[in-house]
Amino acid sequence: MNRIIVLGPICLLTLLISCGSNNEVSPPESDYLLGKNRFTTEVDGDTREYYVHVPESYDPSQPIPVVFMLHGTSGDGEKFYNISGWKELGEKENILTVFPSSWHYCIIDDGQVKNTTKWHSFPGGFDYCAGEVPRDDVKFLRQIIAELDEKFTIDAKHMYLAGFSNGGQMAFRCAVEMSDVFAAIVESGGSTATDTTATPQRKLPVTFMLGNSDDMWVGNDTTTVPLSQFETGLENLGIFRRIVHSHTSTFDFDTTYTMTGDTSTALIATYEGNPKGENRNFNFVLINGLDHQYPNGKNHWMNGAEKNWEWFKEFSLP
Repeated sequence: MNRIIVLGPICLLTLLISCGSNNEVSPPESDYLLGKNRFTTEVDGDTREYYVHVPESYDPSQPIPVVFMLHGTSGDGEKFYNISGWKELGEKENILTVFPSSWHYCIIDDGQVKNTTKWHSFPGGFDYCAGEVPRDDVKFLRQIIAELDEKFTIDAKHMYLAGFSNGGQMAFRCAVEMSDVFAAIVESGGSTATDTTATPQRKLPVTFMLGNSDDMWVGNDTTTVPLSQFETGLENLGIFRRIVHSHTSTFDFDTTYTMTGDTSTALIATYEGNPKGENRNFNFVLINGLDHQYPNGKNHWMNGAEKNWEWFKEFSLP
């Protein structure tokens, strides 16, 4: 009984501070919670959603870096809020982590009609059913950034984006069309679906991550590429050559590379930016034992969020 008497005044005095569970605590006079937040916004007449994790150590008087994580086909922002590992890393490293949801469509994929979520990335991966209107996801992401800037003290020079699978395809599009706001981009298990050259707003650092057992990319005949054959694959495997060419030509990276890592964990082919000496590169990372998943330290030995953040924080927007 005494405990009830004590807790009641505390909640009254803190006003907007939540006494709920799950660390969802709102600072005074704010429209967000510390912890998990679901926001909606109107874009071209559609109600779109995104999730934001605000770390306990967030201080509105100090700018905070921001990382977007884009889910894959059939997923949504809440799914990757829960499974990507980014909210946990954001809590540890004091990063504002953002998990938008794509739109739900009828599509034709590999000749089959499917109803699923998809990002409106560059064409080539699938076709929309008759009557479907692709949403402007670049506009959606830019609107999220504008709303984050109103709610939080964001560090605009340290804003990054990672995407998985179809989210990786969207990440390539963002690297081209949103390189004015993102300092660096990671594409994981997905990238441009065709051999293409685009004109980016800014030439920025990009990493492409792929599991050597990812049968959605490696191919139907051989479901695993031994890391010992990575360099041969860069020269002879069509899908590897396409990824390299699309990035070196679009973002002006050198066509020669240096190889680091080891065949038991991961190998990294690094292509330097032109002109030489610029602080940017393209990394093609082949990861041992990874299938078509974003590695989170539980589904695979690699924690993708931790590895991506180690690389992200080397770069800032000019």
